Amino acid sequence: MRFTKSVLLASTVLGIALSAAPAIAQVAQDDTAQQSAQTGGLGDIIVTARKRQETAQDVPVAVTAISAEQIANRDVTSVEKITAIAPQFSVGRASNGSGAQLTLRGIGSSSTSIGIEQSVAVVVDGAYYGQGRVIQEGFFDLARVEVLKGPQALFFGKNATAGVISITTADPTAKPEFMIKGGYEFKSQQYRVEGYASMPLTDTLGVRLAARYTKMDGGYYRNEADTINYTELDSATGNFTTHTAEPAKRKAPGEEEFLARATLKWEPTDRLTVNLKGTMDVSTVNNSSWNYVAFRCGNGETSQLNGYACGKDFVSHQNNMPADIAANYPYAKKDGSLYNKYRSAGGTLNVTYDADLLQVSSVTNYQWNNNRWACACDFQSAGSENGIGPTWATENSSWKAFSQELRALTQFDGPFNMMVGMLYQKTQRDFDQFVLTGGVSNSAAPDGFQYVTTAKSSFTKGETMAVFGQATYKILSNLELAAGVRYSDETKNSYFTQPYNNPLVLGIFRDQNDPDGLGEVTARQHFQNWSPEATLTWKPTSDLMVYGAFKTAYKSGGFSNGGINSKFSTDPTADLTFDPEKAQGFELGFKSTLLSNQLRFNVTAFNYKYSNLQVDFFNSPIFAFQTLTADARTKGIEVEWQFAPNGIAGFDIHGSINYDKARYTDFPLAPCFAGQTPGEGCNLSGNSRQDLSGEQLSVAPKWTGNLGINYEVSIGSANKLGLNIDSKYSASYLASGFGNPLSRQSKYVTIDAGLRFGAEDDNWQLALIGKNLTNQFYVTGVVDGPSTGGGTGTAGGIKADQLGFGTLPRTVMVEVTKRF
Repeated sequence: MRFTKSVLLASTVLGIALSAAPAIAQVAQDDTAQQSAQTGGLGDIIVTARKRQETAQDVPVAVTAISAEQIANRDVTSVEKITAIAPQFSVGRASNGSGAQLTLRGIGSSSTSIGIEQSVAVVVDGAYYGQGRVIQEGFFDLARVEVLKGPQALFFGKNATAGVISITTADPTAKPEFMIKGGYEFKSQQYRVEGYASMPLTDTLGVRLAARYTKMDGGYYRNEADTINYTELDSATGNFTTHTAEPAKRKAPGEEEFLARATLKWEPTDRLTVNLKGTMDVSTVNNSSWNYVAFRCGNGETSQLNGYACGKDFVSHQNNMPADIAANYPYAKKDGSLYNKYRSAGGTLNVTYDADLLQVSSVTNYQWNNNRWACACDFQSAGSENGIGPTWATENSSWKAFSQELRALTQFDGPFNMMVGMLYQKTQRDFDQFVLTGGVSNSAAPDGFQYVTTAKSSFTKGETMAVFGQATYKILSNLELAAGVRYSDETKNSYFTQPYNNPLVLGIFRDQNDPDGLGEVTARQHFQNWSPEATLTWKPTSDLMVYGAFKTAYKSGGFSNGGINSKFSTDPTADLTFDPEKAQGFELGFKSTLLSNQLRFNVTAFNYKYSNLQVDFFNSPIFAFQTLTADARTKGIEVEWQFAPNGIAGFDIHGSINYDKARYTDFPLAPCFAGQTPGEGCNLSGNSRQDLSGEQLSVAPKWTGNLGINYEVSIGSANKLGLNIDSKYSASYLASGFGNPLSRQSKYVTIDAGLRFGAEDDNWQLALIGKNLTNQFYVTGVVDGPSTGGGTGTAGGIKADQLGFGTLPRTVMVEVTKRF
């Protein structure tokens, strides 16, 4: 009933708005007849794609810029929600590993390894955040978001081989401003309160305090699991014991989150600006894998583990850890409840000194996060009567990083200018994981480890030094050549061991004190790289720009802290380490502002080759995770436009059409997917490998696009009404990186809409915001269902169940904003 009422309310309000639009426009026209016919047109969005302020139309970079107004109107409160505005960008929310799969133009990073940094870098207020767990961060009180497509090595450093999501938070204002906003989302029964206070403290010092609190009484997904039994064999006594596992929370994720940010901005002179920001975030959910859905099954219509029907719906089947086991299990809740708790804190200091001929800037950043979870890690729980029984695990991982960047930019009046800079970064990841699987226990184990099957402990300490520079020369007044290079030197020192293993699994998991001497893995990795780039920009008029660019980028190799030291492997160091990823290629762009500032029309063509693209997989014969490298290419064309006709203030229509062909170019010994038969290509290296050269990459649709309208009109002299409707299209794609046909996501369309009514001076506003109004289920990543599938490389192979990273269903939120 609640769902029906929500949909009826949203559809009724939007229908009234659409039917009333002509009449409203006529009223507005009558009320503003004295205005000139030139009212309307396009506005500029300032970006920092080249680390200096320019309009999006003036920078020779493929960038989608999202203004503060768009962010508020479309409720962009997380990295995931950016995908509705930039259709080439995809985010897959994962339970373990890195926590996410960020993909742009078909290039992304596997989610299964915590050691792989994202190919799509996230930069917040000039500081690099490369960990997948950044999607846990809630973003609010923003000034703008920029989606920079393609390699971005020169200005944004390492690990930006596919692109950058650059987020800029709001600064203190020159006059006192206060805002409070309250919202309620009907599907998840989520309450949200958000606000900020911004004011000058003196003539030169300003402060801004912002915070947001959200709490769900329900959730987006429905857990339909039944109570199951877990039976384990005690290796010390030989006795069997059966435990009861209750269903996990029925509605997930049941999120509760609190975020806060404080900003101080000091401008003692018109040349010096000092900006200090401090942030914190605490977020908890009631199931770390709440969005894992068995959307397609390997043996037909039902799960191979629990017999539930597979389908494309917002439904999961997961159980808590048995309470009597959880009571003394590392990082488990005493009642066995599943959870994910994310905490983070950080500070960024930006200092800019602007002299007549030279601008010097500094960015200092410290960041820390800790993530803990308890997971039903087969992602579709089943009792022991169906095989070896369910799998649960807990994890505690921390990340901290310090970085210092310095830049100097000349501002000569002549044709020549240059930028030079350096970066230092120091990082550390600490990782501990405790796995319960296989139906075993050990009453003689150390305290807390009785039910642990295997435990992992690992760390990686990193240090990066980089120097970079760019020179620009105006060959003609409207023709500029820019060329630069970044040199990076990086070391990573890592350690991995399995400090405890149940005696019954020592033939699978290598113990820390194994007699073969391979129980402790250490690795010292040293990477060096030169990443050059060059851009030629021609501006025949102030409204037209054509550019061509050669770009390269580099993402360092690393260490899989969450891997496995398998007893079947003779080289665990090779299993856990992987090589750097590199990109190089060309981009051609055309940007135009036409029809007297009414039409913005941009076209970009690109062709990039990737060597050693990092691909993580589970190598079944040696029972170990490995990160392989493959060569790939992404090429395509993107067309973006926005039309805001003169004479219709507040109206615009916008959209994009994007074609992208992202394929492996050289992956001759790729792993077979679970259950792949020789007839399906699993016929190499003893029927354990396949040739994926020429095949599609993961989450790489050929066609994507979006289309939307926005209209804001005055109602009388004191109020205004706003309406936006936006759609996103994606062609079909494989969610798997290994060619599994069962992982194919069919084409889909989503529709978002918003209706706003409030004061002309923005003093107050009432808004209704709907997202994914078509209630489209689709996945943005996938894993093979653990303990499903088999017979890989044989004629009788059975494919694994496909557990997809589902996205959000239809949501409808009402929101009230008051400014003072």
